[in-house]
Amino acid sequence: MALDVLAVGPLYQGPDMSRVRLVAEPSIKSASSLKSSVPLNTKLTTIETKRIMSVLDETIQKVELVTLLGCVASNQEGLEDMLGKDITRAVNEHEHLCQTLLDHLGHLQEEERRSKEEEDFEEEAWFKDHVRSIERQKSHLLPLKQQVKDSTKNILRLLLKNPQAAGLLQMQTQGRSAGAQRFIESLVELRGFLFEKLLTSPMEARDKTQFVQDITKRNKRNQEVIDALENELAARMKNRAAEVEKENFVVQELKNHLHQVLKFSENSLFRTKQEAEKQQKADFRASQARVAKIQQDILQLRSQHHNLVMENREAEQALRKKKYKVETEIENWIQKYDTEMGEKQDEYEELDIIHREEKVQLEELKQRYDVLVEEFTQIREEREINSKKRLEDEQELVRMVRAATLIQAMWKGYLVRSMLSSKKKKRGKGKSKDEKGKENAKGQEATERGIPEVTALTLPQH
Repeated sequence: MALDVLAVGPLYQGPDMSRVRLVAEPSIKSASSLKSSVPLNTKLTTIETKRIMSVLDETIQKVELVTLLGCVASNQEGLEDMLGKDITRAVNEHEHLCQTLLDHLGHLQEEERRSKEEEDFEEEAWFKDHVRSIERQKSHLLPLKQQVKDSTKNILRLLLKNPQAAGLLQMQTQGRSAGAQRFIESLVELRGFLFEKLLTSPMEARDKTQFVQDITKRNKRNQEVIDALENELAARMKNRAAEVEKENFVVQELKNHLHQVLKFSENSLFRTKQEAEKQQKADFRASQARVAKIQQDILQLRSQHHNLVMENREAEQALRKKKYKVETEIENWIQKYDTEMGEKQDEYEELDIIHREEKVQLEELKQRYDVLVEEFTQIREEREINSKKRLEDEQELVRMVRAATLIQAMWKGYLVRSMLSSKKKKRGKGKSKDEKGKENAKGQEATERGIPEVTALTLPQH
């Protein structure tokens, strides 16, 4: 299968190699992500795994040889002696077939391009004939492709029969294209990955699978976060672009407004200068007229000033005389004031001496008054104490009289009740002499104790 894919590779370094490299890139990433776990075994034990690795090694060797056929075709004179005539002739035939195939492909692509440009004439008969001719040309390419594949296989058989020529050809690595070199490196990495895969036990494979799944999930989450951030960044960039556009619009409007303002200011400045010049000329003429008028006024005022000076000199003489007279009167009044104030001062000193003497007498009288006030206060306090004591004695006497009266009344009531109760018990008509004697004895005891005697009450006869 690898030979079928790379049949045209050596002489046509085009998109085919890039497509193969893109297919092989995921295996590189997978192999690099699985290098974290190293298998325990380092040698293959089963025949199947050894056969798989030998097939892959043989494929890599053939790919290395096939990718160098372009170098042989471009440098036949230098490599003819090393490779031999058979290999050189086979390479020439292979180059001729590849060139023929490329020419047919180019012509076919040109026809397809023209047919796409003339799609408006699909219903025309000549357009249908043209499409059928393109299909026939495509069908004719299949035998040519098969010839290229057979030629490639033939060259590989010749090279494998001649190991020395194959080794010399493999040394010409500089003639290999960059895409072919990347593809070979991808195959080598694929070999390492496959070798590691074959050495890995089921448990290790399960661990690796889990590890890859975790990495994939993490990558997916990271990608989601990146997408969200990219969307947010795009939205913000869009908003920023809109804001910048608005700001640019505002700046442009401000520039236009500023230009208009500058233009208007220049016009207004020019008009202002013209008006100022006109005003300056008018003011100059008016100032000349005012200067002439002011000079006339100055002459008139000077004459008036001279007349006023002469008049004021006479008035000044009269005022000076009046001033001298007033000053003389003021001096007389001052002397009179000094004399009167001296007399008043003497009188004040005499009154001050009398005032001091009376003040001393007043102090003595105040001291006497304070002593008398203190004595009067003591006497008044004693009188108040005596009056309070007398009032308390009177109140105590009244209270004792009330208490005695109350006690007598209670005692009389008690005697009356006791007499009534004794009469009810005896139910007699009168008292016996013994009882009277007892009552008299009780009355005497009561009088001796200080309790007034209670008079007997006469009860009505039932």
